[in-house]
Amino acid sequence: MSPGVLDPVIHPPARLQIAALLAGVSDAEFATLREAVGVSDSVLSKHLSALADAGYVKLRKAALGGRQRTWASLTRNGRQAFEGHVRALQALLVAAESAPAVAEGQAQQPDISLTVLAEEGIGDP
Repeated sequence: MSPGVLDPVIHPPARLQIAALLAGVSDAEFATLREAVGVSDSVLSKHLSALADAGYVKLRKAALGGRQRTWASLTRNGRQAFEGHVRALQALLVAAESAPAVAEGQAQQPDISLTVLAEEGIGDP
């Protein structure tokens, strides 16, 4: 299993929440995502558009109860990008937890290598 990559498309907190929610379901309706993420319609729309533009989310419109609804689902590339992002975050956590205590003022960078998105062909870096 690859170490994962920090994906700048998924990294913003609202997008990470959206991807996490969609990873656990086949699809989710716009209002459900809006309430779960706690953002306005316009903010959610902007984040979904960014994820869709990257090829990570598929959006579809369908009538439900006489009203047009928007449904979102993770694409295969979106699921791979999300899982890679989670692995990269987990690797950072492990590196931070296993780093030796450092004297005040002498912070060290964790020794961790993350693959560049373009090398794995996932999304646009």
